Amino acid sequence: MTFRVAREKFAEAVAWVARCLPQSPVVPTLAGIRLDLAGGKLKLSAFDYEVSAEVIIDVSADGSAELLIPGHLLAEITKALPDDEVSVTVGGAKVSLDCGDAHFQLMTMPVEDYPELPPMPPTTARVGGAAFATAVGQTVVAAGKDETLAMLTGVRLEVEGDTVTMAATNRYRLAIRELSWQSAEPSATAQVVVPGRLLAVASKSFAGVDEVEIGVTSDDKHGGQLLGMSGGGRRTTVRLLDPEFPAFRKFVPAEFPREADLSTAQLTAAVKRVTLVADRGSAVRLDFHKDKGQLLVSAGDGDSYAFEVLPVAGAGDTFSIAFDYQLLLDGLSALRAPVTRFRMTSATEPTVLVGIAPEEKGGEYPEHVMSEYTYLLMPMRMA
Repeated sequence: MTFRVAREKFAEAVAWVARCLPQSPVVPTLAGIRLDLAGGKLKLSAFDYEVSAEVIIDVSADGSAELLIPGHLLAEITKALPDDEVSVTVGGAKVSLDCGDAHFQLMTMPVEDYPELPPMPPTTARVGGAAFATAVGQTVVAAGKDETLAMLTGVRLEVEGDTVTMAATNRYRLAIRELSWQSAEPSATAQVVVPGRLLAVASKSFAGVDEVEIGVTSDDKHGGQLLGMSGGGRRTTVRLLDPEFPAFRKFVPAEFPREADLSTAQLTAAVKRVTLVADRGSAVRLDFHKDKGQLLVSAGDGDSYAFEVLPVAGAGDTFSIAFDYQLLLDGLSALRAPVTRFRMTSATEPTVLVGIAPEEKGGEYPEHVMSEYTYLLMPMRMA
């Protein structure tokens, strides 16, 4: 049996499912990418019991086949092939790949030992791929990395009809994003926690898709609940975490006696410059001088020190506050806004950063980037 397909199309499909391959599989067959060929359609799939991926592409074929090929090796080979048509021939326990003058022969893996992929959940809502990827990217930046606190590595999704609220926190910062989508059930409600790293990878892969279908279901065969996403001939499922999550809304102050607006680009550049003298994890200090309309950005200690002065607009008294500079830079980047508004209470209470859209967008700043995003940051103790 032989099938033929353009190298770029084949390599893209292989790379997309290969992102789900485990580095150290608990079962040897999970290191493979499964290929199912029938009726001129080639389905490629990968699964590691936590996340699954599947993509279907059109090929020229003279038969049908089911085979399992070492995944990482197949991804490296297809990436390196010349820009020509790929011909894949299956014969017994071997498979041959020919592309231009390049020829590869690989041993297949026992496809009968490969586990069945979980079913795709029924569609709960639909949303634009770019808007969904942006919202997830803005939220997951605040998720924790400590696997011993699993719920803090996740993104909380709270669904209320046509609105979903995403939230993530690592106890030192909190990101909240609201997103409108088209719900299959206007009165639907749900609260789930999705592994942040897996959700980020999956959402990015759908960024170029016009519409993503999203659903949640129970996986009776493997246990637990699944979040499913599909669009553009691709589908993926992610196993959900325990739904327990901090009551994040109570951490956002109700009132802010101090506000200040700054150019996001200017502040980002200044923080990066002055912290060249600072150790990672140390503070950058912000001194707001209301009477002068200036902000003094400084970092370092007595031996190495740097500062820069920026223009600032806002209301409130002269005020000083300090933040972990990397967490501040993460927030400024996630806002994706030309102007950042600092909403502050005191030097020891949470500060909220929100993006301010320009008066004349001119199409340069998509609305879904600007709206309904909050980045909360805990201050550091000042020397």
